[in-house]
Amino acid sequence: MNHLIDESLLQRFDVPGPRYTSYPTADRFVEAFGPGDYTQALEQRGAGSLALPLSVYVHVPFCESLCYYCACNKVITKHHSKSAEYLRYLARELELQIEHFGRGHSVSQLHLGGGTPTFLSDAELEDLMNMMRRHFNLVPGGEYSVEVDPRTVSAARLEHLFLLGFNRLSFGVQDFDPAVQKAVHRIQPAEDVFALVEAARRIGFESVNVDLIYGLPLQSPESFRRTLEQVQQLRPDRVALYAYAHLPTRFKPQRRIHAVELPSGADKLSMLSLSLDMLSDAGYVYVGMDHFALPDDALAVAKRQGRLHRNFQGYSTQPDCDLIALGVSAIGRVGATYSQNAKTLEEYYDLLDQGRLPIVRGLVLNRDDVLRRAVIMAIMCQGQVDFESISLGHLIDFRRYFARELEQLQDMQGWGLVKVTDSSIEVTSAGWYLVRAIAMVFDQYLQTDRDRARFSKII
Repeated sequence: MNHLIDESLLQRFDVPGPRYTSYPTADRFVEAFGPGDYTQALEQRGAGSLALPLSVYVHVPFCESLCYYCACNKVITKHHSKSAEYLRYLARELELQIEHFGRGHSVSQLHLGGGTPTFLSDAELEDLMNMMRRHFNLVPGGEYSVEVDPRTVSAARLEHLFLLGFNRLSFGVQDFDPAVQKAVHRIQPAEDVFALVEAARRIGFESVNVDLIYGLPLQSPESFRRTLEQVQQLRPDRVALYAYAHLPTRFKPQRRIHAVELPSGADKLSMLSLSLDMLSDAGYVYVGMDHFALPDDALAVAKRQGRLHRNFQGYSTQPDCDLIALGVSAIGRVGATYSQNAKTLEEYYDLLDQGRLPIVRGLVLNRDDVLRRAVIMAIMCQGQVDFESISLGHLIDFRRYFARELEQLQDMQGWGLVKVTDSSIEVTSAGWYLVRAIAMVFDQYLQTDRDRARFSKII
């Protein structure tokens, strides 16, 4: 990476910015959007073809212990009785949604996130999957994934997940170094993770992902190298490599992290550079932004074939489709709308007790939003924007409509991040590492809002 990105390039383009799991981004959602707007979108969807596949996301907020780096919506508790109540409300929310668009829609992607989905017992996970199958048609060959905390599962539990229909696992590892684990309050011996990944392969899971974070307290390039060496030995199908964003004013758990123990910017860059080199040497394909995959993994294949997509869970091989979101704080997309549920259990339960969908904010996309979403997702997923296809698909003259943005890209072209021709924009090898900065050029909302402190830095 060092020959692709130098310090001067970082100083210019390593700025806070969105991750673009959607456009417009979730910080643009408004409270004026409510259940009525969402049900209208659902009914329009229900009137369409049942053949169009859906994606479904279920948020399980519970965790037994607090990880200090975490910025997710979660509820810390050791009382597992809370999950039974939560499942009853999930069932109620799903029933309300089904009333507006009907049963039997095909689902090609299901993801359980959190929190810790494996906080649920085996019986509760079975109830949840039975609930999904009563209302949806989970199609053969779909991606059915669950986030797993290695501290909460055994090989027997993994086998149960497989029998329930899950074919993909994501293990939260973050770092194998014991001192770093202690500093972020997440102790999990490496040998436990190795044993679970081996069990997952033996059971028959199609893909195993491992999450890593660089920039955590007490990390150094030397210690992170050891973690990467262990990842090379582990050889998961996918690796998600995230930069830790220290935003203690926004995320209270991060206030327990001592800022003086955080690695310097130079050390973070070294850890990223080291990761790229070592994962590349181990045969991983750089999919984009923070995702790596082995060449025969579906994600790498989708990248090669130009079929990569992006949704609220990150990069995906599934077609760009509507996303039904269930659970506290969950974000969904139906048609030209985004919606988000209440962020606390109390409000979520209260709205459902009133017989109302628990949606508290969202957005109806206008024509410009839809157009810019297409451009930004083409940049983030394919690394290329074809002017003619965008012009024909949205009835515009691309060069005229985006004259200001094309002018802004000239600076990036001078730095070697993009190649702009008369017919296209192409992201270069160096540009892929700063692809968020390139996408930000087309973000109409950021052009008028320079307060970006709410976002993490690109690197």
